[in-house]
Amino acid sequence: MWFNVIMKIKSGYIFRNIADQPMVIPVSDRIADFNGIISLNEAGAFLWRLLEPGAERDELISALLGEYDLSRTDAEKDVDDFIKILSERNVLENQ
Repeated sequence: MWFNVIMKIKSGYIFRNIADQPMVIPVSDRIADFNGIISLNEAGAFLWRLLEPGAERDELISALLGEYDLSRTDAEKDVDDFIKILSERNVLENQ
């Protein structure tokens, strides 16, 4: 799974706020790999920014707990769900 692995957003994706909505847009060669955009909620945008330079699962969970009022169980589920979605869309790479 994603334990003790540093994950990072692959190059070729740009994070932007469009009409106050966090979005991820593929550029260059990634357009062929990923046709469309990714719309993020506030927590997703927070996690995305942490994953740009690279982060481990536990770092993401701790950061989410520090930023939002939620239980550890909910933070773990949110992080795991987010990582799963990005992995399925082939947006993440391991460092």
